[in-house]
Amino acid sequence: MFATLRACADEIGVAVTQHRGRGFSGVRESQYHLDVVADEVARRVLGGAGWRVVSEESGVTGAGPLTVVVDPIDGSTNCDHGIPFFATSLAVLRDGELIAALVQNHATGTRFEALRAGGAWRDGTAIRASGQGEIEQAIVSFSGLPARHIGWAQYRSLGAASLEICLVADGSLDAFCVAHGSTLNPWDYLAGLLIAQEAGAVATDYRGEDLVTDAMVVRRPVVAASAVLLDQLLAVGPL
Repeated sequence: MFATLRACADEIGVAVTQHRGRGFSGVRESQYHLDVVADEVARRVLGGAGWRVVSEESGVTGAGPLTVVVDPIDGSTNCDHGIPFFATSLAVLRDGELIAALVQNHATGTRFEALRAGGAWRDGTAIRASGQGEIEQAIVSFSGLPARHIGWAQYRSLGAASLEICLVADGSLDAFCVAHGSTLNPWDYLAGLLIAQEAGAVATDYRGEDLVTDAMVVRRPVVAASAVLLDQLLAVGPL
């Protein structure tokens, strides 16, 4: 399984280097040329493996025992503008269960992976969340702009949710939240979600909705390095 996921991410990384800086595709609002190219690779490689693909760029294609929820390039604006924080996000589901994940940072080559009940790794080395339990000491990353400050130590908004959640998994960040009406689709967070959970982090949706889905729906995930920190974030409600 991971051989196919890695091959897909590697080929996407090569393909997008030739299309960065070309701007929007004109096919769909906010879709870049590099998104189209990356999606073509994902559908060819994953579909060729006999897997069903659910992609941000092309919807549902193919059929098979495994479904891969794909963001061919998470952080497309970063990628097109030369900001070195963008990734391919691949989440594998079987019978509705999230079983494997890969997020590959194309700017650095760093690869995050996880297997259900098997652990999480960064470039082959096991990772763990920080375990931080105090909001006053936490570094928190956001999708969207928080409308208020609740006492965190520092915050970031980096523009690629899958990677930001992986940084919670490896202890670089202590939490990731959506903010001020922002929402995410499953392809934005699913792979990062499994990686974070397997690294000891905890997650939920602000509205109590199921985060594990391959439907084209929006969610408001919050991911934290500990249950204590998650409770503190939930107690104040969406930011």
